[in-house]
Amino acid sequence: MIDNSVYRSPLTCFKAYDVRGELGVNFDATIAYRIGRALGQHVGAGAVVIGCDARETSPELAEAVARGVCDAGLTVLDLGMAGTEEMYWAVTEFGATAGIEVTASHNPINYNGLKIVKSCSRPLDDAEDFQVIKRLAEAADWAQGSGVLDVKDISVDARVKYVERVLSFVTIGAFRPLRVVVNSGNGAAGPSFDAIASELGRRGAPVEFIRVHHTPDHTFPNGIPNPLLPENHAATADVVVREGADLGVAFDGDFDRCFFFDGHGQFVPGEYVVGLLASVFLDREAGAKIAHDPRVVWNTQDIVAEKGGIAVQSKTGHAFIKQTMRTERAVYGGEMSAHHYFRDFAYCDSGMVPWLLIVELISKSGRSLGDWTRDRFEKFPSSGEINFTVADAGASIARVGEAYKDQALSIDEMDGLSFDCGDWRFNLRKSNTEPLVRLNFEERGNTGRSEQRIAELSALIVG
Repeated sequence: MIDNSVYRSPLTCFKAYDVRGELGVNFDATIAYRIGRALGQHVGAGAVVIGCDARETSPELAEAVARGVCDAGLTVLDLGMAGTEEMYWAVTEFGATAGIEVTASHNPINYNGLKIVKSCSRPLDDAEDFQVIKRLAEAADWAQGSGVLDVKDISVDARVKYVERVLSFVTIGAFRPLRVVVNSGNGAAGPSFDAIASELGRRGAPVEFIRVHHTPDHTFPNGIPNPLLPENHAATADVVVREGADLGVAFDGDFDRCFFFDGHGQFVPGEYVVGLLASVFLDREAGAKIAHDPRVVWNTQDIVAEKGGIAVQSKTGHAFIKQTMRTERAVYGGEMSAHHYFRDFAYCDSGMVPWLLIVELISKSGRSLGDWTRDRFEKFPSSGEINFTVADAGASIARVGEAYKDQALSIDEMDGLSFDCGDWRFNLRKSNTEPLVRLNFEERGNTGRSEQRIAELSALIVG
């Protein structure tokens, strides 16, 4: 058994939403055990679903977490290698008390971490759950465990149920012949995607998939899978163009996010995907509520209003979006960071459901992804997120606020600082996970002054 008495110490791997740390520095198997033990003690009884991504250390860490959970007297339902969204769904599907995914997502290769939810796939409440687990794990104040692992392998059954669920979002009979490039980034997405593709083929869907960096490989020979970074776009975009594909899809390491490229290899920023998916759901459910984050809003709000829906703004971050969706009974929620949330997927985010919806939309409409998004780019241009490293984030934001307060038609402080200046708007906020200030800028049409305004904002931010 692990002797935890020598490890009673502060844990710096607890971040704003999850556990993340550098291996051998502030995160290892002993710490993973302590967190598993603390979670088990906190929830008290039942079963905990555990999955892991494709990183080299993830199986070892998953085993340590499982031992901690079992020493607390609970049962472990083992998914093996699976995406975060598979863990989310399994918690609800199997009636588990909690769920843990061992993953570092898009973080560097020498990092790993844990994403944790409680029953019904709900995010942990910070004060009542997350901080309690942290204190318990730091204290390591518990009796010696039994050392008996009560682990049930549910990987096969869970994947079948998961595939069935994600495919329930689309009408497969409506799919027309399309060629889709899929870049799994050598992460965990490949096997799960193959299970979905196999079932699509069995049901007669005429979609051809061109797989790129598909096999899970803990060495990440093609780089850490983070398709949001511009330098990583070519790995998908070039194949789309070369193969004459209709669209491209790229996943991050635990595939709770997916990123799109149109048939010309053009990257589609996340805020435009949010608007497109909002449109899909409003065509299905008139008057539905759509949740969105405050960073880039005009395109989404315009589409929702046009479709007769109700746009509901939420603070950025999965816990806030999910709570807003539950409170408002929103059918869909989206963040510009490529997290897409679905009421009928336990209010959780999925990287697989969005591409299925886009394939169905293109099939039914006869319009390409580029056709759907091109006019939105022109109507509501946006800067994309611009990050600044500053000595004092609060002072930077205050300085910008003071400079523009007299120009603003409205000021929103739900998440950072959002100024509506008529034909242009910006949001400025501190990062929840990194020492950064993040700027997002958007316009109504091309005013010809965006570069100047962004330069002025940037100068104020850096001081």
